[in-house]
Parts: sequence; structure tokens; C-alpha cells
Amino acid sequence: MTGMRVLLLGGTGVLSSATAHELASQGAELTVITRGRDTRRPLPDGVRALRADVRDDAQMRGMPAADETFDAVVNFIGYHPDDIAADVARFEGRTGQYVFISTGSVYARPAPRLPVDESSARRAGAFDYPRLKLECEDAVEQAYRRRGFPATIVRAAHVYDEQVLPVLAGWTVIDRWRRGRPVVVHGDGTSLWNLMHARDFARALTGLLGDERITGESVHITSDEILTWDGIHRELARAAGVDPLIVHRSSEDIGREIAWMGPVLSEDFRHSLLYDNSKLHRLLPRFAPGTPFRRGAAEIVDFFDADPARQRLDKDVDAGFDRLTEGRGNGEHEHDV
Repeated sequence: MTGMRVLLLGGTGVLSSATAHELASQGAELTVITRGRDTRRPLPDGVRALRADVRDDAQMRGMPAADETFDAVVNFIGYHPDDIAADVARFEGRTGQYVFISTGSVYARPAPRLPVDESSARRAGAFDYPRLKLECEDAVEQAYRRRGFPATIVRAAHVYDEQVLPVLAGWTVIDRWRRGRPVVVHGDGTSLWNLMHARDFARALTGLLGDERITGESVHITSDEILTWDGIHRELARAAGVDPLIVHRSSEDIGREIAWMGPVLSEDFRHSLLYDNSKLHRLLPRFAPGTPFRRGAAEIVDFFDADPARQRLDKDVDAGFDRLTEGRGNGEHEHDV
């Protein structure tokens, strides 16, 4: 990567921050555009950090990088097809590769076949996030097919780092366990899920930058580790040094008590999803994820325990879990509903 000119749209999120650090460590000439509002994940030294709202054409035209060329442009923050149209207009003829970071949530739920590969059926469903990401993918594909725009779609799954508990209830899960209270897991806890540490995602993405073999194509960057939702919770409990008190409730029941969780569970998390990563491994035969979730869970708990100010209890979720577990003994570990 030494000397490769890379532009990141976004650089302080879970995926983009890890990618910025990986690229910087490999000697890339890196420019990052953010709004400068999120300081939780500082950029590494030596990175050119520019401030702008990428959805503001006037700000983007006034940027020092407005007329520069790049070997690769990576868009982490595209959530509407208009974002893609703007990028095509800005970067056509100015980049050798444009990478749109999408999501495995674009695949049809429940999946007609498992594991899903890059050609599997995609369907937006009723959840806005995958619907808009799928519309962005359509715009990226049209730009390549109609204009020859050198675009690639990378589909991530559920990516986390030490600052993110990869469960909807967040730190409230650990807090409840440490108070001897049960936590609600949707379904019977056995649906299959994919978690990948941001470090591993960043290593794989960096390896793909500049690879002309994937122009006009899509590629998974997901973990090969197979987890259940009960398993995810148990690893978090292990890291926290507590007993994993779990009560199972349906996604519909949870949604009735905690409204915002309903669409995410019903449209996404309740469905098992396994990813075929064979294409990624053909492209990067020496790549292997290096952070199993057991290690990742320990890093998460260490991060939150290092500063009690980070340990934020969601009172609404806490009360909702109490309602969902009412009448259950605190010592009962698991219930199939």
C-alpha cells in the first residue's frame, strides 16, 4: 500500500476508523473526509483529515481534494442512491477504484438457501436500512454497466470493535447481569449470526484496494466464525465474569414492549444467515480473521470497565426487559418460549 493514494468518505465509524488505521500502518497516502463531530475514534497520525459534509456539494467543491485523483475512493457513509449519483459525478475520471460499503442485510430474509454468496437473492423488505442500501447498490451497478465507472460493492455483516456491544440492548445487558437480572434474547436463541471485528474487516478491505479483478463485482467481507445469539450473550457474560441469565421471547413480544427493537428483530436478527466467503479467500488466499468473538468480547468489557462513564444503562430497555421477564425467577437460566 506504500504510496497508494486513498480517499475515505467517513473515517470515525467502526469500519472506517479501523480501515484508516490499517491503511496508515501500511504506508498509504490517506485522505479522510468527515464532518469532524465524532471524536471517539481519533484518526492516526499522518492522515490528511478534511472536514465537510459529503452531501453538501458546495462544501465538497471547496475541498482541497476537490480536483485531485486517487487510486481508490471508499464510501462508508452512502445511504441513499443520491449519494451514489453525487459520487459518480465527482469521481468519474478521478479514481481507479470506487468501493461502496454495503451490508449483508440486503439479502432476502429468510434466505432461500444457505450459505448466501454474492449472487444470492436480494430483497429489501420493510426495514429502511437494507432497502436504501439495496437502492445504493443498484445505483453503483448501473454506474459501472452504463458508464464504466470502476465500482466495487463490498458487503459487510455485523462489524464491531471494543466500543460496541453487538447486541441491541448494549451495556444494559451487562448491567442487568451484574445486578442478577435476566436478559431477553429473541426466539429460542439458536438462530445463527455473523460477527466480525473491525480490525479483521479493515485488513481484508485493504487487501482488496487496487485489485482490478473485482471491478464491477461484489465481495463479502464477513467472518467464518458461526455464532448463535445465545452464544454471543454467553461470551459477553464470560468476559464480564457473570452468570448468563437468559429468558427467550419472540421477536414480536419484544417489539411490543420495546418498539424500536421490533423492526430490527423481525426483519433481520431473527433470521439465520451464513455467508460464503470463498470469493474473498480466492482473492486473498493468505487472509484469515484474527479475532474470534471470545477475544473481542473480552476487549469490549475491558473497554467499558476502564471508565464507568461509558457504562450507560438504557432505562427504557431495562424496564422492557423487566416486563418481558415478569414472573421468572432470577435463578432460572434459560427458557424456551
